[in-house]
Amino acid sequence: MIGGAVTAAPGVSEFYKGGIVSYSNEIKERILGVDGAVLATAGAVSRECAGQMAQGARRVLGVDFSVAVTGIAGPGGATPGKPVGLVYIATASPGGMEVTRNLFGGGRESVRAATVRAALAQLLESMRSWRG
Repeated sequence: MIGGAVTAAPGVSEFYKGGIVSYSNEIKERILGVDGAVLATAGAVSRECAGQMAQGARRVLGVDFSVAVTGIAGPGGATPGKPVGLVYIATASPGGMEVTRNLFGGGRESVRAATVRAALAQLLESMRSWRG
């Protein structure tokens, strides 16, 4: 959904290289380089995983800025301490990384839409605040 929101704008091909949908832990590890120990201990829905996903996307895509999200959109998937609507958003840039913990309400589509809005806002803020 994030890639679709970005590519809806005309002219985006001048700066957007692509995206990676890493729904499975296998892809998180193999493509994005998320440490298997992080997945085993903190889990896929964690601050650590989101940060490593964003850093991996920068590396794999060869870009200056990236955004990664990992969460539980529902209706199932909740665990103790990780409710439906919990989403970690990470942005990585030459200036560092920021990871936020978000709890979005509503059903699956509401959580997904709120995630896209928050992820793009966080990415834009990261780009605006970087002074290269």
